[in-house]
Amino acid sequence: MKRKRSEYTASFYRGNRGMFFLAALTALLTSGLHLVIARALQQMIDGISGVPGAPGLAGMAGWIAAVLALILLLQAMEYAFQPRFIRRAMEQYKDHAFRKLTEKSLASFDGEASARYLAAFSHDAETIETGWLEGQFQLLTSAADFVGALVMMLFYSPAMTGISCAFFLLPAGVSLLMGQRIQQAEGRVSRKNETFTATLKDSLGGFSVMKSFRAEGPIQALFARGNRALEQAKCQKRRQVIALGTLASLAGVLAQLGTFWAGAWLAFSGAAITPGVLIVFINLAAYVIEPLQVIPEKLAGLRAAGGLIDKLADALEEPERAPGAPLPGRLRQGIELRDVSFAYKGAEHPALEHISARFAAGGCYAVVGGSGSGKSTLLGLLTASRRDYSGQILYDGQELKTASLESLYDLVGLIQQKVFLFDASLRDNITLFRDFPAPQLERAVRQAGLGPLLETRGPAYCCGENGRGLSGGEQQRVAIARSLLRQSQVLLVDEATAALDPATARQVNLSLLELTGITRILVTHRLDESLLRRCDGILALKDGRVAESGTFDQLMAQKGYFYSLFTVSR
Repeated sequence: MKRKRSEYTASFYRGNRGMFFLAALTALLTSGLHLVIARALQQMIDGISGVPGAPGLAGMAGWIAAVLALILLLQAMEYAFQPRFIRRAMEQYKDHAFRKLTEKSLASFDGEASARYLAAFSHDAETIETGWLEGQFQLLTSAADFVGALVMMLFYSPAMTGISCAFFLLPAGVSLLMGQRIQQAEGRVSRKNETFTATLKDSLGGFSVMKSFRAEGPIQALFARGNRALEQAKCQKRRQVIALGTLASLAGVLAQLGTFWAGAWLAFSGAAITPGVLIVFINLAAYVIEPLQVIPEKLAGLRAAGGLIDKLADALEEPERAPGAPLPGRLRQGIELRDVSFAYKGAEHPALEHISARFAAGGCYAVVGGSGSGKSTLLGLLTASRRDYSGQILYDGQELKTASLESLYDLVGLIQQKVFLFDASLRDNITLFRDFPAPQLERAVRQAGLGPLLETRGPAYCCGENGRGLSGGEQQRVAIARSLLRQSQVLLVDEATAALDPATARQVNLSLLELTGITRILVTHRLDESLLRRCDGILALKDGRVAESGTFDQLMAQKGYFYSLFTVSR
């Protein structure tokens, strides 16, 4: 756990140590300023009281000028150093975490809730910024205040310091008692925020479903429950903080009054306690009491922030896997499945059973079947989203389980029914923010059928949030162009035309059929004769098994399962 945490906390200081040192030095000098102010008060009060050797009006003015100059200097240093350190630290922390996130495999990411990461990069990141980065400087100042004030108190009066220390135990005990509760409360807030973020994400993502099914009431109730649970957790945390502040204030006042009483008792007993020394003791007592309250609280904040870092580190931890042998850059033989079976965890029946099939390189194939027949599961196995299957999946004779995922992603492109588009220009959505030679980009645009769209709207046209500025067919063509730009040798298409009207679906399928030199496997529920006749083969699945396979004419002649599917679809 500590090893994983150190990888993330190290990102705070990478190339940032100089700024951290200057910010820490400012925190220490701020503590020194507190002692200078206390000394100035003692000198000025003794001067007013006529204590021999105390400064006059000119000396008092000198003390005031020195204090003001130090305040301005330290404020300028804090302004210059601490914000810059924290800005760079948080940038590097989030960049490092997001880089680890993008390095996760599809298999490990698909089974996770994205709300966990949304919370980690929003609420949790703010807590880490406050509790860890700002907290370390506050801890440094408090610790220096505590040590410096005790040393200064001993300098003035060891006897009075000894009596005062007995009163300081009370605020220290209060802070230690309540600090653990605040840490636990912060953890509850983080968990409730993660759940609330998931509910909000689902509500916004399923807005059209909510409206079409008139489910506003239940969705509002679901949101309200998550919102109420989050705010209750935050309320409990605030109460813990207020309770700590109240008890700490009472204990602090008692400690200060006790210190004053101890000084008065010593003065009445004949000790050399001047008015200035008595006042400075009250002032210094605050610098001892406050750290006793603040340090446990800030340590709890550090532990809470560390717990959030650990939570993100655990989520981003990728299971150890063998490096894997690279797949060939170009598919020459094809893809073969040999007696492949797969079952989802906890499912009563396998999703796929004893699947054997061959897809020749450069060919176009259709996978058809009823709902739940295993079509999408088959494509998922071909992209290594799951590796816990039995049998063999071979790319040019190489088993997928032993292949490197990086080489697989270089080889295979996936087009799904829902195409994700960024709120960016049409060109950036096609290139995914990378640079390509103009001829290569123009060829991909032409092959994907995007030429007319680019001519009409231009490459700078903004696609809108999640591509709402484009039609479904245009979005699918963008996805095709992406894969062509990457020069994917295998194109897996999962129900890409399911949400499109028949005319648009035919146009998109025509774009796919006209691609040459690319192995295409199309999962489709549209049994379009013009599409199926041009496929090199059709794999008909039923209940996770291969019911039939062959060309369109062969399967129609058999008058079996595929013939029934096709006839019913007419």
